[in-house]
Amino acid sequence: MKKRILLSPLCVSLSFALTLGLSSQLMAAERQASFAVTQQQMQSLAIRTEALQRDAAPVVLSLPAQVTVPMNRQQMISAPLAGLAVQLFVQPNQAVKQGGPLLRIVSQELGPLQLQLMQADSRTRLARLAAQRERALFDEGIIARRRVQEADAALADNEAVLRQARAALGLAGMSAQSISRVLASGKLDDGVTLHAAQAGVVTNINVKPGQRVDPAMALLQLAQIDHLILEIQAPATEASNWRVGSKLTVLGRTGTASIVSISPLVTPDSQTVAIRAELGAGSDLRPGEFITAQLPLISNSESWDVPLAALAHDGTAAYVFVRGVDHFEARKVRQISAAGQRVRIAGPLKAGELIAVSGVVALKGSWLGEKGGD
Repeated sequence: MKKRILLSPLCVSLSFALTLGLSSQLMAAERQASFAVTQQQMQSLAIRTEALQRDAAPVVLSLPAQVTVPMNRQQMISAPLAGLAVQLFVQPNQAVKQGGPLLRIVSQELGPLQLQLMQADSRTRLARLAAQRERALFDEGIIARRRVQEADAALADNEAVLRQARAALGLAGMSAQSISRVLASGKLDDGVTLHAAQAGVVTNINVKPGQRVDPAMALLQLAQIDHLILEIQAPATEASNWRVGSKLTVLGRTGTASIVSISPLVTPDSQTVAIRAELGAGSDLRPGEFITAQLPLISNSESWDVPLAALAHDGTAAYVFVRGVDHFEARKVRQISAAGQRVRIAGPLKAGELIAVSGVVALKGSWLGEKGGD
Protein backbone atom coordinates (compact mmCIF):
# COMPACT_ATOMS: atom_id res chain seq x y z
CA MET A 1 0.00 0.00 0.00
CA LYS A 2 1.52 3.34 -1.09
CA LYS A 3 1.91 6.12 1.43
CA ARG A 4 0.56 9.55 0.51
CA ILE A 5 2.85 12.44 1.38
CA LEU A 6 1.03 15.60 2.44
CA LEU A 7 2.83 18.95 2.14
CA SER A 8 2.23 21.61 4.70
CA PRO A 9 1.06 25.09 3.56
CA LEU A 10 4.50 26.48 4.45
CA CYS A 11 6.24 23.98 2.19
CA VAL A 12 3.82 24.81 -0.61
CA SER A 13 4.55 28.54 -0.22
CA LEU A 14 8.30 27.97 -0.26
CA SER A 15 8.00 25.76 -3.32
CA PHE A 16 5.90 28.38 -5.12
CA ALA A 17 8.37 31.17 -4.24
CA LEU A 18 11.28 29.04 -5.46
CA THR A 19 9.44 28.37 -8.71
CA LEU A 20 8.80 32.11 -9.21
CA GLY A 21 12.47 32.88 -8.51
CA LEU A 22 13.64 30.31 -11.05
CA SER A 23 11.12 31.64 -13.56
CA SER A 24 12.40 35.18 -13.08
CA GLN A 25 15.99 34.02 -13.55
CA LEU A 26 15.03 32.13 -16.69
CA MET A 27 13.19 35.19 -18.06
CA ALA A 28 16.21 37.37 -17.31
CA ALA A 29 18.47 34.87 -19.02
CA GLU A 30 16.22 34.86 -22.04
CA ARG A 31 16.21 38.65 -22.14
CA GLN A 32 20.00 38.71 -22.18
CA ALA A 33 19.98 36.60 -25.34
CA SER A 34 20.05 38.35 -28.70
CA PHE A 35 16.98 38.62 -30.89
CA ALA A 36 16.83 38.80 -34.66
CA VAL A 37 16.06 42.09 -36.41
CA THR A 38 16.50 42.42 -40.15
CA GLN A 39 17.54 45.53 -42.05
CA GLN A 40 14.04 45.78 -43.52
CA GLN A 41 12.53 45.69 -40.03
CA MET A 42 14.94 48.39 -38.90
CA GLN A 43 13.82 50.63 -41.76
CA SER A 44 10.14 50.04 -41.15
CA LEU A 45 10.49 50.68 -37.40
CA ALA A 46 12.76 53.74 -37.89
CA ILE A 47 15.57 52.12 -35.93
CA ARG A 48 18.81 54.08 -36.23
CA THR A 49 22.21 53.19 -34.79
CA GLU A 50 25.35 55.12 -33.85
CA ALA A 51 28.89 53.93 -33.19
CA LEU A 52 30.30 54.27 -29.69
CA GLN A 53 33.20 56.72 -29.63
CA ARG A 54 35.22 58.53 -27.01
CA ASP A 55 35.00 61.93 -28.64
CA ALA A 56 31.20 61.97 -28.76
CA ALA A 57 29.29 64.99 -27.52
CA PRO A 58 29.80 64.97 -23.73
CA VAL A 59 27.14 65.17 -21.05
CA VAL A 60 26.76 68.80 -20.03
CA LEU A 61 25.39 69.61 -16.59
CA SER A 62 23.35 72.82 -16.47
CA LEU A 63 22.53 74.65 -13.26
CA PRO A 64 21.15 78.11 -12.45
CA ALA A 65 23.67 80.61 -11.12
CA GLN A 66 23.78 84.23 -10.00
CA VAL A 67 26.48 86.75 -10.84
CA THR A 68 27.78 88.47 -7.70
CA VAL A 69 30.67 90.64 -6.52
CA PRO A 70 33.11 88.91 -4.12
CA MET A 71 33.07 90.21 -0.55
CA ASN A 72 36.73 91.24 -0.78
CA ARG A 73 35.82 93.43 -3.76
CA GLN A 74 33.15 95.41 -1.88
CA GLN A 75 33.63 98.42 0.38
CA MET A 76 31.11 99.72 2.90
CA ILE A 77 31.57 103.36 3.92
CA SER A 78 30.21 103.96 7.42
CA ALA A 79 30.05 107.04 9.64
CA PRO A 80 33.15 107.28 11.88
CA LEU A 81 31.39 109.60 14.33
CA ALA A 82 28.06 111.30 14.95
CA GLY A 83 27.45 114.41 12.89
CA LEU A 84 25.71 116.01 9.94
CA ALA A 85 26.20 115.04 6.30
CA VAL A 86 26.73 118.33 4.48
CA GLN A 87 28.06 117.43 1.02
CA LEU A 88 27.84 114.36 -1.23
CA PHE A 89 30.53 114.13 -3.91
CA VAL A 90 29.28 111.05 -5.83
CA GLN A 91 26.17 109.69 -7.50
CA PRO A 92 24.82 106.13 -7.87
CA ASN A 93 26.68 104.03 -10.49
CA GLN A 94 29.54 106.53 -10.58
CA ALA A 95 33.09 105.18 -10.97
CA VAL A 96 35.40 106.39 -8.21
CA LYS A 97 39.20 106.31 -8.11
CA GLN A 98 41.14 105.18 -5.08
CA GLY A 99 41.35 108.07 -2.61
CA GLY A 100 38.50 109.95 -4.31
CA PRO A 101 36.22 112.07 -2.07
CA LEU A 102 32.81 110.61 -1.23
CA LEU A 103 31.07 112.51 1.57
CA ARG A 104 31.78 115.33 4.04
CA ILE A 105 30.52 115.21 7.61
CA VAL A 106 30.71 118.00 10.20
CA SER A 107 30.77 116.97 13.84
CA GLN A 108 31.18 118.52 17.30
CA GLU A 109 33.06 115.38 18.39
CA LEU A 110 35.97 116.35 16.17
CA GLY A 111 36.94 119.44 18.22
CA PRO A 112 37.98 117.68 21.48
CA LEU A 113 39.96 115.10 19.50
CA GLN A 114 41.94 117.86 17.74
CA LEU A 115 42.48 119.65 21.03
CA GLN A 116 43.97 116.49 22.54
CA LEU A 117 46.23 116.24 19.52
CA MET A 118 47.56 119.78 19.90
CA GLN A 119 48.10 119.37 23.65
CA ALA A 120 49.96 116.09 23.11
CA ASP A 121 52.10 117.73 20.44
CA SER A 122 53.00 120.65 22.77
CA ARG A 123 53.94 118.34 25.64
CA THR A 124 56.03 116.23 23.31
CA ARG A 125 58.00 119.23 22.08
CA LEU A 126 58.65 120.37 25.65
CA ALA A 127 59.69 116.86 26.66
CA ARG A 128 62.09 116.70 23.71
CA LEU A 129 63.73 120.01 24.67
CA ALA A 130 64.03 118.85 28.28
CA ALA A 131 65.64 115.59 27.21
CA GLN A 132 68.16 117.45 25.03
CA ARG A 133 69.04 119.83 27.90
CA GLU A 134 69.50 117.02 30.41
CA ARG A 135 71.74 115.13 27.99
CA ALA A 136 73.94 118.25 27.48
CA LEU A 137 74.29 118.71 31.25
CA PHE A 138 75.23 115.08 31.67
CA ASP A 139 77.88 115.38 28.98
CA GLU A 140 79.43 118.27 30.95
CA GLY A 141 79.42 116.13 34.11
CA ILE A 142 76.98 118.39 35.96
CA ILE A 143 74.11 115.93 36.55
CA ALA A 144 73.78 112.17 37.08
CA ARG A 145 72.82 109.71 34.39
CA ARG A 146 69.52 109.02 36.22
CA ARG A 147 68.12 112.45 35.26
CA VAL A 148 68.87 111.76 31.57
CA GLN A 149 67.05 108.44 31.78
CA GLU A 150 64.03 110.10 33.45
CA ALA A 151 63.90 112.76 30.73
CA ASP A 152 64.10 110.15 27.98
CA ALA A 153 61.26 108.17 29.63
CA ALA A 154 59.07 111.29 29.84
CA LEU A 155 59.74 112.00 26.16
CA ALA A 156 58.77 108.45 25.21
CA ASP A 157 55.51 108.72 27.20
CA ASN A 158 54.54 111.98 25.51
CA GLU A 159 55.36 110.63 22.06
CA ALA A 160 53.08 107.65 22.75
CA VAL A 161 50.25 110.00 23.76
CA LEU A 162 50.79 111.97 20.54
CA ARG A 163 50.61 108.81 18.43
CA GLN A 164 47.41 107.84 20.20
CA ALA A 165 45.88 111.26 19.49
CA ARG A 166 46.79 110.94 15.81
CA ALA A 167 45.25 107.45 15.67
CA ALA A 168 42.02 108.70 17.27
CA LEU A 169 41.64 111.38 14.61
CA GLY A 170 42.42 108.82 11.92
CA LEU A 171 39.61 106.59 13.21
CA ALA A 172 37.35 109.64 13.17
CA GLY A 173 37.91 109.90 9.42
CA MET A 174 40.56 112.62 9.26
CA SER A 175 43.35 112.03 6.75
CA ALA A 176 47.04 112.14 7.65
CA GLN A 177 47.43 115.32 5.56
CA SER A 178 44.61 117.05 7.47
CA ILE A 179 46.12 116.05 10.81
CA SER A 180 49.51 117.47 9.81
CA ARG A 181 47.83 120.66 8.62
CA VAL A 182 46.06 121.10 11.99
CA LEU A 183 49.37 120.67 13.84
CA ALA A 184 51.18 123.11 11.56
CA SER A 185 48.55 125.85 11.53
CA GLY A 186 46.87 125.37 14.89
CA LYS A 187 43.50 125.83 13.17
CA LEU A 188 40.85 123.26 14.04
CA ASP A 189 38.73 121.61 11.32
CA ASP A 190 34.97 121.32 11.80
CA GLY A 191 34.47 118.19 9.68
CA VAL A 192 35.98 115.24 7.85
CA THR A 193 35.82 114.14 4.23
CA LEU A 194 35.45 110.40 3.71
CA HIS A 195 37.50 108.91 0.84
CA ALA A 196 37.39 105.65 -1.12
CA ALA A 197 39.93 103.16 0.16
CA GLN A 198 39.86 101.38 -3.23
CA ALA A 199 38.62 102.16 -6.71
CA GLY A 200 35.13 100.99 -7.60
CA VAL A 201 31.59 101.83 -8.62
CA VAL A 202 29.07 103.37 -6.23
CA THR A 203 26.36 100.74 -5.90
CA ASN A 204 24.34 102.17 -3.01
CA ILE A 205 23.86 105.52 -1.23
CA ASN A 206 21.96 105.57 2.07
CA VAL A 207 22.46 109.21 3.08
CA LYS A 208 21.39 112.63 1.84
CA PRO A 209 22.93 116.06 2.45
CA GLY A 210 21.48 117.58 5.61
CA GLN A 211 20.85 114.19 7.22
CA ARG A 212 22.17 113.44 10.70
CA VAL A 213 24.25 110.31 10.98
CA ASP A 214 25.21 108.08 13.90
CA PRO A 215 28.52 106.27 14.48
CA ALA A 216 28.90 103.10 12.37
CA MET A 217 25.86 104.01 10.24
CA ALA A 218 26.18 102.60 6.69
CA LEU A 219 26.40 105.52 4.27
CA LEU A 220 27.65 104.30 0.88
CA GLN A 221 28.72 101.07 -0.79
CA LEU A 222 31.34 100.59 -3.51
CA ALA A 223 32.11 97.50 -5.57
CA GLN A 224 34.87 96.49 -7.98
CA ILE A 225 32.91 94.95 -10.83
CA ASP A 226 35.96 93.93 -12.85
CA HIS A 227 36.15 90.73 -10.76
CA LEU A 228 32.88 88.76 -10.61
CA ILE A 229 31.92 85.31 -9.40
CA LEU A 230 29.08 82.85 -10.01
CA GLU A 231 27.10 81.57 -7.04
CA ILE A 232 25.81 78.08 -7.96
CA GLN A 233 23.54 75.79 -5.93
CA ALA A 234 24.13 72.22 -7.09
CA PRO A 235 22.00 69.28 -5.94
CA ALA A 236 23.90 67.21 -3.40
CA THR A 237 23.49 64.13 -5.61
CA GLU A 238 25.41 65.83 -8.45
CA ALA A 239 28.01 67.66 -6.37
CA SER A 240 30.58 64.92 -6.92
CA ASN A 241 30.68 65.82 -10.64
CA TRP A 242 31.99 69.32 -9.87
CA ARG A 243 35.70 69.83 -9.19
CA VAL A 244 37.78 72.84 -8.14
CA GLY A 245 39.52 74.15 -11.24
CA SER A 246 36.88 72.83 -13.67
CA LYS A 247 36.01 75.21 -16.51
CA LEU A 248 32.42 76.37 -16.97
CA THR A 249 30.61 78.11 -19.78
CA VAL A 250 27.59 80.38 -19.62
CA LEU A 251 24.59 79.49 -21.78
CA GLY A 252 24.03 82.14 -24.44
CA ARG A 253 26.67 84.54 -23.09
CA THR A 254 30.36 85.23 -23.60
CA GLY A 255 33.07 84.38 -21.15
CA THR A 256 34.08 81.36 -19.12
CA ALA A 257 34.46 80.66 -15.41
CA SER A 258 36.62 78.46 -13.22
CA ILE A 259 35.42 76.79 -10.03
CA VAL A 260 37.35 78.16 -7.03
CA SER A 261 35.54 76.58 -4.08
CA ILE A 262 32.96 73.91 -3.25
CA SER A 263 31.27 73.89 0.14
CA PRO A 264 31.78 70.71 2.17
CA LEU A 265 28.34 71.25 3.72
CA VAL A 266 24.87 70.54 2.35
CA THR A 267 22.11 73.09 2.90
CA PRO A 268 19.46 71.20 4.92
CA ASP A 269 16.40 72.96 3.47
CA SER A 270 17.27 72.66 -0.23
CA GLN A 271 19.73 69.72 -0.10
CA THR A 272 22.15 71.66 -2.30
CA VAL A 273 25.88 72.40 -2.20
CA ALA A 274 27.20 75.95 -2.67
CA ILE A 275 29.73 76.30 -5.51
CA ARG A 276 31.67 79.46 -6.39
CA ALA A 277 33.22 80.04 -9.81
CA GLU A 278 35.35 83.03 -10.82
CA LEU A 279 34.55 84.66 -14.15
CA GLY A 280 37.41 85.24 -16.54
CA ALA A 281 38.19 88.40 -18.47
CA GLY A 282 36.01 89.38 -21.40
CA SER A 283 32.68 88.43 -19.85
CA ASP A 284 29.60 90.53 -20.64
CA LEU A 285 27.82 89.58 -17.40
CA ARG A 286 26.66 92.07 -14.78
CA PRO A 287 26.27 91.66 -11.01
CA GLY A 288 22.82 90.44 -10.02
CA GLU A 289 22.08 88.53 -13.24
CA PHE A 290 20.66 85.01 -13.14
CA ILE A 291 22.23 82.78 -15.79
CA THR A 292 22.73 79.09 -16.61
CA ALA A 293 26.18 77.65 -15.92
CA GLN A 294 27.22 74.61 -17.97
CA LEU A 295 29.82 72.02 -16.99
CA PRO A 296 30.92 69.42 -19.59
CA LEU A 297 31.73 66.20 -17.76
CA ILE A 298 35.20 64.85 -18.52
CA SER A 299 34.98 61.41 -20.10
CA ASN A 300 37.07 58.46 -18.95
CA SER A 301 38.00 55.02 -20.25
CA GLU A 302 35.18 53.30 -18.36
CA SER A 303 32.21 55.44 -19.40
CA TRP A 304 30.37 56.43 -22.57
CA ASP A 305 28.26 59.47 -23.39
CA VAL A 306 25.23 58.48 -25.46
CA PRO A 307 21.85 60.00 -26.37
CA LEU A 308 19.21 59.65 -23.68
CA ALA A 309 16.93 57.95 -26.23
CA ALA A 310 19.38 55.02 -26.48
CA LEU A 311 18.53 53.88 -22.95
CA ALA A 312 15.80 51.31 -22.21
CA HIS A 313 14.64 50.40 -18.72
CA ASP A 314 13.30 47.15 -17.33
CA GLY A 315 12.33 47.89 -13.77
CA THR A 316 15.28 49.62 -12.17
CA ALA A 317 17.81 48.17 -14.63
CA ALA A 318 19.02 50.10 -17.69
CA TYR A 319 19.97 48.54 -21.05
CA VAL A 320 21.28 49.52 -24.47
CA PHE A 321 20.72 47.51 -27.66
CA VAL A 322 23.94 46.60 -29.47
CA ARG A 323 23.67 45.77 -33.18
CA GLY A 324 25.11 42.51 -34.50
CA VAL A 325 25.16 41.16 -38.05
CA ASP A 326 21.44 40.44 -38.19
CA HIS A 327 20.35 40.85 -34.60
CA PHE A 328 20.38 43.09 -31.52
CA GLU A 329 21.69 42.25 -28.09
CA ALA A 330 20.44 43.88 -24.88
CA ARG A 331 23.32 44.73 -22.58
CA LYS A 332 22.87 45.91 -19.04
CA VAL A 333 24.58 49.22 -18.23
CA ARG A 334 24.93 51.52 -15.26
CA GLN A 335 23.73 55.11 -15.55
CA ILE A 336 26.27 57.52 -14.02
CA SER A 337 24.70 60.90 -14.75
CA ALA A 338 22.37 62.62 -17.17
CA ALA A 339 21.81 66.16 -18.38
CA GLY A 340 19.48 67.33 -21.13
CA GLN A 341 19.40 64.78 -23.94
CA ARG A 342 22.72 63.13 -23.08
CA VAL A 343 23.46 60.41 -20.54
CA ARG A 344 26.71 58.89 -19.25
CA ILE A 345 26.75 55.11 -18.87
CA ALA A 346 29.23 52.36 -17.99
CA GLY A 347 29.07 48.69 -18.94
CA PRO A 348 30.42 45.89 -21.17
CA LEU A 349 30.76 48.06 -24.28
CA LYS A 350 33.55 48.61 -26.79
CA ALA A 351 34.50 51.49 -29.04
CA GLY A 352 33.03 51.18 -32.53
CA GLU A 353 30.06 49.02 -31.51
CA LEU A 354 26.72 50.15 -32.93
CA ILE A 355 23.95 50.94 -30.47
CA ALA A 356 20.35 51.83 -31.24
CA VAL A 357 19.56 55.52 -30.68
CA SER A 358 16.03 55.59 -32.12
CA GLY A 359 13.27 53.02 -32.33
CA VAL A 360 14.37 51.74 -28.91
CA VAL A 361 10.76 51.30 -27.75
CA ALA A 362 10.10 48.84 -30.58
CA LEU A 363 13.31 46.95 -29.80
CA LYS A 364 12.36 46.73 -26.15
CA GLY A 365 8.96 45.30 -27.10
CA SER A 366 10.59 42.60 -29.23
CA TRP A 367 13.12 41.86 -26.50
CA LEU A 368 10.45 41.41 -23.84
CA GLY A 369 8.23 39.47 -26.21
CA GLU A 370 5.39 41.93 -25.75
CA LYS A 371 3.88 43.06 -29.02
CA GLY A 372 3.69 46.81 -29.02
CA GLY A 373 4.90 46.97 -25.38
CA ASP A 374 7.18 49.64 -24.01
